[in-house]
Amino acid sequence: MKTIDDLATEGVAGKRVFVRADLNVPLDGTTITDDGRIRAVAPTIAKLAGLGAKVIVASHLGRPKGAPDPAFSLAPAAERLGEILGQNVAFATDTVGESAAAVVAGLADGQVAVLENLRFNAGETSKDDAERGAFADQLAQLADLYVGDGFGAVHRKHASVFDLPKRLPHAAGDLIATEVGVLKKLTEDVKRPYVVVLGGAKVSDKLGVIDNLLKKADRILIGGGMAYTFLAAKGHEVGISLLQKDQIPVCLGYLAEAEKRGVEFVLPVDVLVSADFPDLKTKAPANPDLVAADAIPADKEGLDIGPKTRELYAAKLADAGTVFWNGPMGVFEHPDYANGTKAVAQGLLASDAFTVVGGGDSAAAVRLLGFDENAFGHISTGGGASLEYLEGKTLPGLAALED
Repeated sequence: MKTIDDLATEGVAGKRVFVRADLNVPLDGTTITDDGRIRAVAPTIAKLAGLGAKVIVASHLGRPKGAPDPAFSLAPAAERLGEILGQNVAFATDTVGESAAAVVAGLADGQVAVLENLRFNAGETSKDDAERGAFADQLAQLADLYVGDGFGAVHRKHASVFDLPKRLPHAAGDLIATEVGVLKKLTEDVKRPYVVVLGGAKVSDKLGVIDNLLKKADRILIGGGMAYTFLAAKGHEVGISLLQKDQIPVCLGYLAEAEKRGVEFVLPVDVLVSADFPDLKTKAPANPDLVAADAIPADKEGLDIGPKTRELYAAKLADAGTVFWNGPMGVFEHPDYANGTKAVAQGLLASDAFTVVGGGDSAAAVRLLGFDENAFGHISTGGGASLEYLEGKTLPGLAALED
């Protein structure tokens, strides 16, 4: 897999370099609420611009239905990228139309442009190879070289991720190179004890990774909404908590497999519950009740791990050599249900382990709760991509960058 340094040796000055980035940031209207992904890819863009390339940045944002939708415009991301780079960033109001052609044609060496949302074009996400390929052909006309640096999208077989690099000389950006290097540390020659912390809403989102990590991890700590399906599998009442009844047999299988392999599989011992889901906009006091994990009232919902579980999980992290964390322990956006997620983050920092925060809500929580991102070993920009890599899957976007 070539890198930007390989391209630099060959020379990129004056060439149009298409950078597939991941600028899929959360928006409140037109206000970016977490710019972590933009900051993560900015060094690659700055590096290419510094080498004299004409840099064309493209990304998706949200899930528009293959047509323009102002609610998913990349204009705010383009503006924020310019602020981070400290230079004007041109913005094309389409992806392969007149605006894109004009903006790219107007770039001088070292200048940067952002194209409008790739998913405003049906060909980007099409399952039809010919339709996807036709869109990739249009994108290829805008550039001389391709740099893949949108790690959060490499698990998608999309035109800009999979088909376009086949049409242009290509290389991996510095962010992708870093992400892959970190993930290899989680799969090859792991420093032990290897502790995995999994949270988030659904067990079904983590099936493959649990299955694979049961063969590699020494301990697996479970929190978030997915914990209640495991608690139900053990015969406990979970009230109106998130529950995937159809996954109970799978959870029982994982618990049995963990016991067979000698893997510690740790579930919450106490939880914070309420009859009402918290108001995340006003963050009004929630006044939750604290109950044992096997005594959740039938009319209440588990929304965070309790203090005994926080202490337990901190102890299980204390001697770790490697930690991978993906998924919050509760509704961290509300201060009354943020302490479980905060405790896990603090547990990672207190250990001497190589710590990886696996993207998505976990990365957002780290920033929202005020932790120093640089204190962790690595914060991934791609939750889904990280999980699929750890499942052992071939990621289309990485495969396309191989020579």
